Amino acid sequence: MKVSLIVEGCYPFVTGGVSTWCDQLIRGLRQHSFEVVAITGSSGQRPLLDLPENVLSLRTVALWDWVPPRWRSPRSIRRAFLDAYRPFLLAVLDPAVPQQAFTDGLRELFVLAQATDLALAQRSEEAVSLLAETWHEVFPDRRMSLRDAVEATEVVEHLLLPLSERVIEADVSHAASNGLPALMGLAAKWRYGTPLVMSEHGVYLRERYLSCRGAGYRWPVKTMLLSLIRRICVSAYAACDTIVPVNVYNQRWEVRNGADPDAISTSYNGVDAASFAPASGEPETPTIGWVGRIDPLKDLETLVRAFALVRETIPEAVLRLFGPVPEGGEWYERRIRALVDELGLTASVTFEGPVRPVARAYHASTVVALSSISEGLPYTVMEAMMCGRTTVSTAVGGVPEIVGDTGVVVPPRDPGALAKGCIGLLDDPERRACLAESARARAIERFCLERMLEAFDGVYEEVTRRHRNLLASRFQAAGPVPAAVGR
Repeated sequence: MKVSLIVEGCYPFVTGGVSTWCDQLIRGLRQHSFEVVAITGSSGQRPLLDLPENVLSLRTVALWDWVPPRWRSPRSIRRAFLDAYRPFLLAVLDPAVPQQAFTDGLRELFVLAQATDLALAQRSEEAVSLLAETWHEVFPDRRMSLRDAVEATEVVEHLLLPLSERVIEADVSHAASNGLPALMGLAAKWRYGTPLVMSEHGVYLRERYLSCRGAGYRWPVKTMLLSLIRRICVSAYAACDTIVPVNVYNQRWEVRNGADPDAISTSYNGVDAASFAPASGEPETPTIGWVGRIDPLKDLETLVRAFALVRETIPEAVLRLFGPVPEGGEWYERRIRALVDELGLTASVTFEGPVRPVARAYHASTVVALSSISEGLPYTVMEAMMCGRTTVSTAVGGVPEIVGDTGVVVPPRDPGALAKGCIGLLDDPERRACLAESARARAIERFCLERMLEAFDGVYEEVTRRHRNLLASRFQAAGPVPAAVGR
């Protein structure tokens, strides 16, 4: 069958856990073909991962590129847009408006976006004024300036850009997350009735809340941004044929935001055991290893501060950071390097960059640390366990589900707790060896790649079977086609 795999900010342009998962999924399910739709910040990025032969096409949707007007819409279409836009904005901003009203309004905008230049209509003076008027209707005591209205209009325009894209006709739409990938899946469901499968690694809505804290927008624009994203996420949850979170933790967010519990089926990420053989020994120097993308969600500030505390007890310890700096994330690397210098750790903390094969990073570590403030089911922890390394990780997302009793789990944003966990393992080789053996056994039992691939193959078969049955029942309900009448 043909699967439309819709991703945002990852495969094949950025390395990381979700990109690894996409690559595993496509390569492992060679009996299916994939059309990949990659939502990116801007165009012109070069893929960092080679596309397998069963990828039929790669299409990018660049959210923040300047899009020149495609055509000028007739006055009647512009009027239809404004008539649809006002109740849509009201549904975004006013929580008292039923969710279905938002979904209906979103679908109406999709129809208009396929027929006209929606972005041009949103840039109009009338659209900006309409947004400001709707804001003051919902929040009469909270001022929105003209600048805020223009910025909020720009945010809405770019978030709705996927509605203007050509809809891929496939047997299944598979959104790798909620939010904008799921929005494109909704478009395919509306246009062709395509079954929609959604995976969730981190919780999309939660991570938008976290990332918005550091955004440069004023609070009215943030309110508009987060309200729109939340509404989209709730509509997508309700419309999905199957939701496949990578952990049980995500289910609580999904159900709370409108997902049908019966539509949820957890599938853990998988690791190829052959690629992560156990290490033959340990490094001579006590080494804390970290593997990942240098990104604010990984909270490397906490890790560096924890390492400073470790050095007070184990002065010979070193911290090795393995992983790339994503495009646009250079500022965060500079912040971490400045913190390392400030704490006097320059000689004991190294930025190694990406390493291939990644198992080398785990073999070079005595213990492996994860300090994230948000995760789904991080490959770092599973891969480290598969390599027979003990882990000290923050209790976020599905991390406690991965680790069980084979490692140390601590609260996020707590350098003292993270340091205590690392010191406890570095100072106790017998306990470390015992946990490492248990960790590898647990990883092999629960997180093998084959199990993940079988699960998704089954999901694709099931949703397409149900879709065929639905079409057949509708056909039967319509009754027989009248015979042609001869002359």
